[in-house]
Amino acid sequence: MTTLEVPLHAIAHGRAGDKGNRSNISVVVYRLEAWNYLLDQVTADRVLDVFRHKGATACNRYELPNLRALNFVIDDALEGGVNGSLSIDGHGKTLSFLLLGEIKVRVPTECLPDGSPYL
Repeated sequence: MTTLEVPLHAIAHGRAGDKGNRSNISVVVYRLEAWNYLLDQVTADRVLDVFRHKGATACNRYELPNLRALNFVIDDALEGGVNGSLSIDGHGKTLSFLLLGEIKVRVPTECLPDGSPYL
């Protein structure tokens, strides 16, 4: 079995939202074969490390196995939230792209969707 180290976006997509100074990021795998690799490698600690530079203080991971998704709730990741932040992206809508690009995962090639540039 051939494995590759790829950015998280190679096997999953994401969506971000906000509540106050909390960011909520869901990560959903493209293929069922990638689900267990997502579970094993994308931990709350790894996600928190991505956002520490923004002042994030905690991260909770919630598993949604029927959707093949993980949901992360990251405290203090929005620099005060939409009403308190000087950031252009006070809602944190772009944070899912940051997460998908920063975290690397090691997966078999079968986990990559057809037509992936990583094949």
